[in-house]
Amino acid sequence: MFEFTIDHRDPGSSARAGTIQTAHGTIATPIFMPVGTAGSVKAVHQYELKEAIGAQIILGNTYHLYLRPGVDVLEQAGGLHRFNSWDRPILTDSGGYQVYSLSHKRKITEEGVRFSSHIDGSAHFFTPELAVDIQRQIGADIIMAFDECTPYPCDYRYAKTSMELTHRWLGRCCERFDQTEGLYGYGQTLFPIVQGSTYRDLRKISAETIASFDRPANAIGGLSVGEPAEDMYEMTDLVCQILPASKPRYLMGVGTPVNILECIALGIDMFDCVLPTRNARHGLLYTANGIINIKKPEVENRFQPD
Repeated sequence: MFEFTIDHRDPGSSARAGTIQTAHGTIATPIFMPVGTAGSVKAVHQYELKEAIGAQIILGNTYHLYLRPGVDVLEQAGGLHRFNSWDRPILTDSGGYQVYSLSHKRKITEEGVRFSSHIDGSAHFFTPELAVDIQRQIGADIIMAFDECTPYPCDYRYAKTSMELTHRWLGRCCERFDQTEGLYGYGQTLFPIVQGSTYRDLRKISAETIASFDRPANAIGGLSVGEPAEDMYEMTDLVCQILPASKPRYLMGVGTPVNILECIALGIDMFDCVLPTRNARHGLLYTANGIINIKKPEVENRFQPD
């Protein structure tokens, strides 16, 4: 069960407001999705997420959930919704970003990715098919195709080879997804991911290829990995002009207020990032009057609200 309705368009930009319907409820877009890496958003209670923050959807990380508590435990619990008692929508990434971030512990081949656990060093092997199977066991409403996220900077040849591998992996993900069903009595939706680093021609090819798979929604990956903000906006604008306007567009890993606002204006509907909770744990707060670090001595005697 997945439906997207555009309720309003901004006449001065490509921004739009809409609703996404999933088996676990409705999501009003544009939406920022808090990241619960291991199934729970760090340092925030569930009731705070719902009542104070008003979170409509959270994320789980396939790589981390696969390693701990393990998908067998999650399946015994009845899926992640039952495991963490979150009754609203959940999205899981595929583990592709960990392929990027654990570059010293992995090896990429045509078949998949061999990597070592950051917990105990044990060896594991992810294929596109297994990434879909694991996300079926986790039971998220929205699951992501297995891809390779290229680093920045990245030379053209590597970016092109990686993008083409991501496209082949997507074909395998779609085939596996279409041949299987959810385990817990409700439907799941698979999002493909556009790659291509910061090269316009590659981003164009990738966006056209991803659109041709005609899935209910599409994602944009490989940005917010160190490139200048202007490059991120340029690539996002280019891709948004190609991906179908009738389907949600999800920009992965983008989380600063200014980046979110700029990319909403370009036509993005969904965002996620660990930045808010990570920064909060280090005393960094976003306010209407700018960023404040409450651990700095100069704010020790500052008593007014911001």
